[in-house]
Amino acid sequence: MIVSTQTMPIADRIGTAEAIRLLAAAGFDAYDITLNVIDGNPIFGENYKEYLASLKAAADEAGITCNQSHAPFSSRRDDSPKNEYYNEHIFDWLVRALEAAAYLGAKNIVVHPINYMTYRGNAAYLKDMNMDFYRALAPHAKRVGIRIALENTGQWDARRGIFVDSVCADVREQIDYLDTLADDCFVACLDLGHCGLLGHEVTDSIRALGADRLGALHVHDNDFRGDNHTAPFLGKIEWLPVLKALADIGYRGDFTFECYSFFRSCPTEVLGEAARYLCSLGRYMTKHIAQI
Repeated sequence: MIVSTQTMPIADRIGTAEAIRLLAAAGFDAYDITLNVIDGNPIFGENYKEYLASLKAAADEAGITCNQSHAPFSSRRDDSPKNEYYNEHIFDWLVRALEAAAYLGAKNIVVHPINYMTYRGNAAYLKDMNMDFYRALAPHAKRVGIRIALENTGQWDARRGIFVDSVCADVREQIDYLDTLADDCFVACLDLGHCGLLGHEVTDSIRALGADRLGALHVHDNDFRGDNHTAPFLGKIEWLPVLKALADIGYRGDFTFECYSFFRSCPTEVLGEAARYLCSLGRYMTKHIAQI
């Protein structure tokens, strides 16, 4: 099973090309190109083709490929005047992200569902909006040969100071979205940390999705109160049952970490050691899956 992790936040310190080289040296099979950030990202600038070519050349030289990506989010913001420019351009930025990730070799790109309004009471409205949104993106994904992965999302309840469910947080809704879209260019990305944070059993979500729907993972841990995005076994998720559930369904996707806070806590000088540790953890976990 391919073990990978995202380029952010290592790239924030040393640049994306150097981050790719560092992950290759740490032993990762692949990298998840982080396209979340638009401002200042050359991929969304005028000379993006040259920049992408430089990243691909760096990866080829290092012997690593891109397996996954995360598109910019939010996929839409509220209708206040301050967001007018963003909402006018986000679809084009998302299309650029699909093209960039596919060029680098990614099989899947996570595109968050639209969830800018309070989820409770608006689930049906948001579903209609998201069906139109994803169906509009589908031809662009097919054109470049990449799958769009729908992630289970949460949102912050400021009144109570906790994260609560948002679009596709409940696996039943994630399945409903995929089945309504009924298009093989869409798969589920199960964010394992979000399951724990929002009070959904990770193992139940894995088994409900099954191998046909579950195309990608975001692997990280938390304390069930904050969206910590730290390395497995540093939080409260019980990982051995999770690995067994992945084995039981015959999971065919990659094992991709999304542990950006784990890296943010490290001095720049030890990012390489931190990456090697995370890669070793991935080897242990995927070996465990294979042996069940």
